[in-house]
Amino acid sequence: MDRTRALDSASRKQGDTLSLLDLEAFARTPLQHDPCDYVIVPHFLHPEALAAVNRDFPQIADPGNFAPETVSYGSACEMMLKEIHSPEMRAAFAEKFGVDLEPLRLEMTFRKWSDENDGPVHNDSRVKVVTALIYFNETWPHASGRLRLVRGSKDVNDYAAEIEPCAGNLIAFRRSETSYHGFIPYVGERRSLQLYWARPKDKKRGENRYADWRRRLKRLLKSG
Repeated sequence: MDRTRALDSASRKQGDTLSLLDLEAFARTPLQHDPCDYVIVPHFLHPEALAAVNRDFPQIADPGNFAPETVSYGSACEMMLKEIHSPEMRAAFAEKFGVDLEPLRLEMTFRKWSDENDGPVHNDSRVKVVTALIYFNETWPHASGRLRLVRGSKDVNDYAAEIEPCAGNLIAFRRSETSYHGFIPYVGERRSLQLYWARPKDKKRGENRYADWRRRLKRLLKSG
């Protein structure tokens, strides 16, 4: 199926809006609570659209996260990003996690390659409120590279949930003191889009820190 037919087929499934993302499946999926509030939605990106998004995926050569404005991508990816930015998407996630997302900023990054340094267990910054990842590999036959929600800060094998990073699957979770996650390192192509709603940057706090730094520097210079 070519890209145009794939997108038209996905559009017929969802009507004229949110044609690539299955928000109905997202709404039907119960919120889980161990070890944190989360949902896993298989095929959140409609299967008919997956091939088109992969054809239009950014040409990234190195490991790392890349903001959409720093890479080039095709029309299917552009359509997906617009749907993620839609009021319907924001409202669905706000209702699911019981949090007001209106005052929060939405950030996104693409990733194409994973290396041996990726996957250590960690928790997100407190600035992040809700995090989600969508995965784009066609299949995932590997034991490693599967994101896990773990029950502590150290052991990736003590996990409550695991997702195959492929097939348009989505995992989303609310950041908390127990939202540790990670995966067994995998080296190779592992396509994803990470998105998160974060609290506004505190400009005043940054200005205060800069002023404090200048005062400390002046004191050091005077003491010399």
